[in-house]
Amino acid sequence: MLLAFHKPYGVISQFTPDGSPNRTLAEFGFPKDVYPLGRLDADSEGLLLLSDEPGLNTRLLDPKNAHTRCYWAQVEGIPTTAGLEKLSQGVSIGDHQTLPCRAWLLEPQPQLPPRDPPIRVRKTIPECWIALELTEGKNRQVRKMTAAIGHPTLRLIRVRIGALELGDFKAGHWRELSLADRQLLF
Repeated sequence: MLLAFHKPYGVISQFTPDGSPNRTLAEFGFPKDVYPLGRLDADSEGLLLLSDEPGLNTRLLDPKNAHTRCYWAQVEGIPTTAGLEKLSQGVSIGDHQTLPCRAWLLEPQPQLPPRDPPIRVRKTIPECWIALELTEGKNRQVRKMTAAIGHPTLRLIRVRIGALELGDFKAGHWRELSLADRQLLF
């Protein structure tokens, strides 16, 4: 069984509490014995896959398989073309050099439902949405990458894994993937 879930903000990618005030996957009524494939931090939203099938985790997440994941990041300020090019070439985040990726300004800017709680807003600093398409997924990587070019991430949504898109799937809902959906992943 393979499930797609639109993980809301404030939910950790595990079924058991971690001592934080964050909600867990246990409250969403998933079938027995599924587990998340990969992670999204509690403060990130979007497409999360769950399965009861051994081996899918490696097939999807091992960097040698080069599965793309696309994120929309609402960032503080408006990145320049040079800043986006720097992201595309890879940036240093701590002791890790990120792999080359695709990074671009979303045009038109998406109109998404507000997050609860809302992002911080500064009257004198604009914000915008950019997209990043990665083949790796280090801890808080997108946030660290945007910060490295001077544009902190305010909101982060994973919108695609492989060719499987989140689309207008509502936060907190899940569905079992069809054979056609699975083919978008592999």
